[in-house]
Amino acid sequence: MLDQTRKPLVRVRDLKMHFPIHAGLLRRRVGEVKAVDGISFDVMEGETLGLVGESGCGKSTLARMLVGLLPPTSGSIEIAGKALDRADPAAFGRLIQYVFQDPVSSLNPRKTIHQIMAAPLRQLHGLKGAALESRILELFDAVNLRPEFLTRYPHEFSGGQAQRIGIARALAADARILILDEPVSALDVSVQAQVLNLLADLKARLGLTYLFISHDLAVVEAVSDRIAVLYFGSVVETGPAEKVFAAPRHPYTKLLAASAPVVGQPLGGAQAGELPDPLNPPPGCAFAGRCPRASDLCRRDVPRLRLIEDDQFAACHHPISP
Repeated sequence: MLDQTRKPLVRVRDLKMHFPIHAGLLRRRVGEVKAVDGISFDVMEGETLGLVGESGCGKSTLARMLVGLLPPTSGSIEIAGKALDRADPAAFGRLIQYVFQDPVSSLNPRKTIHQIMAAPLRQLHGLKGAALESRILELFDAVNLRPEFLTRYPHEFSGGQAQRIGIARALAADARILILDEPVSALDVSVQAQVLNLLADLKARLGLTYLFISHDLAVVEAVSDRIAVLYFGSVVETGPAEKVFAAPRHPYTKLLAASAPVVGQPLGGAQAGELPDPLNPPPGCAFAGRCPRASDLCRRDVPRLRLIEDDQFAACHHPISP
């Protein structure tokens, strides 16, 4: 169990990211897509918060806002008690870093691994000479890579090795928080296990805090302390990892759990369907068109995230009973 007296390292309040849609020769604005629409959550120090949901639910857009790659339409982000300030990206680069989904394409193909590793150490910490070289070797040792790899280029590495390099680059900033955006989805199953074990070891040794984004429910449940389920740009359920999928309170979470492939069992999800049209969102609950429990209330009023029982929250007018 996490110590609830610890202060949050990440605080997100009513965060929104709306992308305008333009059409015609004059590029007239004809609408907007609400990729993230009013998300709020805390991530405690030393915690792993898992973010799950279907493609298009807003997971990666949220991650990019947290590291300053996208300016939010509205809302607030606090990192270690300070508001995210795009005017000084280096200051927040020393607090929070991003580990990308595709490890090879996230590395500059024209630079050696030594050059890639040296850049954040020079720019964020001013290291040079012997101190720089010593720190690079220390980081490589932390992710179990050999020093001779430093003279090679990204295309010379396997996916698992490239992801270890990506993790080492993130650690070079001395960040306390890592945003892990589908960090193992492009890797073979055996390599996934190695990278996940490495992340667990680094978290324990360095006292890191993770936001772990994935569509793989088994992976998220295994590595997370808490889980936030996203649907159509909003959080629809949160709770401890061991409870959210074992006893879901929101029908969408139940659908996700039933749709996860299990060897020897048919796929679930009789009401699977698709996400609503982002250019023409429905009134009320966005999940109502796919939900077997939907009522007229659901189709009329947007449900708010509320405490259902103990430490499970759900945005549902008709939550599932335990």
